Amino acid sequence: MKSITNQKYYTATHLMAVAAARILQDNKSVFVGTGLPMISAMFAQRRHAPNLLIIFEAGAVGPQMKVLPISVGDSRTFHRAIAASSMHDNMAFSQAGWLDYGFLGAAQIDRFGNINTTFIGGTWERPKVRLPGSGGANDVGSFCHNTIIIMRQDQRKFMEKVNFLTTPGYLNGPGAREAAGLPANSGPLNVITQLGIYGFDSKTKQMKLEQIHPGVTVAQIQENSSFEILIPEDIITTEPPTLDDVHLLRELDPTGMAIGK
Repeated sequence: MKSITNQKYYTATHLMAVAAARILQDNKSVFVGTGLPMISAMFAQRRHAPNLLIIFEAGAVGPQMKVLPISVGDSRTFHRAIAASSMHDNMAFSQAGWLDYGFLGAAQIDRFGNINTTFIGGTWERPKVRLPGSGGANDVGSFCHNTIIIMRQDQRKFMEKVNFLTTPGYLNGPGAREAAGLPANSGPLNVITQLGIYGFDSKTKQMKLEQIHPGVTVAQIQENSSFEILIPEDIITTEPPTLDDVHLLRELDPTGMAIGK
């Protein structure tokens, strides 16, 4: 994939992190996974959502971190937190319906927002690639009000059918989540990739393009998906990050763990 921009002060990863952060609103709660979800939540808290309540699987509630932790279990996730709780309690927050956003990464996704983070290729017993599995992602995708997914996009990741359904999206379409016993009015909200930002059609629950990143074409959007993505008549171009945005990302991630060097 060629660079999506000729401007040299930001990368596709910077754009993804900032675009995802803009979705997170102030005075909301978000259950955050490791990597880009974490730095996007930190960026949102520093830039436009100071009262964003960040929650981590390992027990931190409401931290205000200065530097990107290595993982959700890093002791830095407790910096200025309002509680050092437990995995049991924090997972129960989503099951109780108290979390506005679940923010996850994914290895594969389908048109209905179902996520695979378990294995790729082969069979369960003999996979070609064994992935970390659900962790808390199934609980998050099942019970948070809205799920945000950030991932790279190509035909091997945007699949007609995921190799394993780790975390439910809209399952097989309208009404399927409710039929499975999941909360009404829950499910995937947005998917952010290096090509664009996607939502889900209110009637069909299929993935649709909402914003296209600078320099990307609709043809590239479709070429990098194994399923047809719904394309609206009017397409918004994503606002790129500012130079100040990039400086803040580098301040939050000085070693480049998430955003690169």
